[in-house]
Amino acid sequence: MKNVIKMSLTTAVVMSLGTVSVQAEDTSTISLIDNVKVTGEIRPRYEMVETNNAKNNANALTNRLVIGVRGDLFGTDWLSGYAEMTDVHNLNNNYNSTDNGGGTGNNNVVADPEQTRVTQSYLDFKYNKTTLRTGRQMINLDNQRFIGAVGWRQMPQTFNAYSVMDNSIEGLNLMASYLTQVNTIFADNGIDKVNAYKTKSVLLNAKYKVMDELTVGAYGYLLGSYGNTYGLALTGKPKVADNLTLNYRAEYAMMSDATLDSDNGDTFTPPYYTRAKNGKPDVDASYYNLELGMNMSGILAGLGYEFQSGKANTDLSTEIKTFTTPLGTNHKFNGWADVFLVTPKAGLKDANIMLGYKSKDVGVFKAIYHDFTSDKDSIDYGSEIDLLYKRAIPGVKGLTGMLKYADYKADDSALSGNPKSVDVQKFWVMLDFKFSN
Repeated sequence: MKNVIKMSLTTAVVMSLGTVSVQAEDTSTISLIDNVKVTGEIRPRYEMVETNNAKNNANALTNRLVIGVRGDLFGTDWLSGYAEMTDVHNLNNNYNSTDNGGGTGNNNVVADPEQTRVTQSYLDFKYNKTTLRTGRQMINLDNQRFIGAVGWRQMPQTFNAYSVMDNSIEGLNLMASYLTQVNTIFADNGIDKVNAYKTKSVLLNAKYKVMDELTVGAYGYLLGSYGNTYGLALTGKPKVADNLTLNYRAEYAMMSDATLDSDNGDTFTPPYYTRAKNGKPDVDASYYNLELGMNMSGILAGLGYEFQSGKANTDLSTEIKTFTTPLGTNHKFNGWADVFLVTPKAGLKDANIMLGYKSKDVGVFKAIYHDFTSDKDSIDYGSEIDLLYKRAIPGVKGLTGMLKYADYKADDSALSGNPKSVDVQKFWVMLDFKFSN
């Protein structure tokens, strides 16, 4: 694996030099790399985390630097490569970065440890409208609820995988991927100094756009020894009038027993894992999500209700009934305070409402209210208010600014039995500059 990383670094350097060619014996020229494109991102951010427990406030100043190089190989139009390096650097030490290098254990957590790694390094083989991708890669599927790159954190989540994407049939997008390793956002002394785990997982995803008003999606995610998730989603953006567009999502998913034996080299350990016969957990959990939104001349509004099943404290069976999304971009869901990154054992119901405004001159403003309760044991977890303002910075191409705030209030009446009983406030100021040649 160290040789792979060294090769990736060498590839990135060579590709960044531009077109390279060699002279064959018959005086013909063979192009090794051409159509080179360099992309990058600089993303400084301040994050404050305050809680009403014994933890000290976190005040984190971090920066993300990304350099990516893409090019066609050997003069072909069917073989290309991409290499990407990401560096996360902390500018202060007033937070717990989770790797014992930022702050102390008595600081609140900001999960942006200082690290540098090869985030992506892959080859693309293309034939007509089919692409085979092999190597380390980002995978974002649908709304990233189940599979995503966790792009909000400074270091993204990536996968060592073999993937096939096809859109040969108009309106139909097919994707299949075999994962061998998950590279998380964290850093430690694990694989390649990256917090990673081995896996033998299969991702299957299909979407067919019937019309603007209806897209049908189906998926099956066989996550090694963790369990299998199967689901169906209906989405659409019907235009009701010239100044009014609706959007909706209706989705159902279920988790069932794992296909692979956990003794088969898979180190993916889920929460609430209970070892059953043949090394596989017994899984029976469910999920559904209903969303309805509108955009009327820039005025935004939306309603949502998401359900993740849980397990009662009195249920002493070994069966896993709590629905979780271990490979998803979970910050996008259930409140930006990140109280529910992992579903509580008793499950989660999230009823939410959003109001906002969007225009080219003003930018985007959103206010979201969440009410959180459990599936089992009748727990009122609490509520949360999220605020967001984002806009492009005038005069600088590729530069955007963002202000973001989250305020989670635990339900005081349920503190004695509420596993999410700590109030959390978070605030962010961020600039994001993206560039390319």
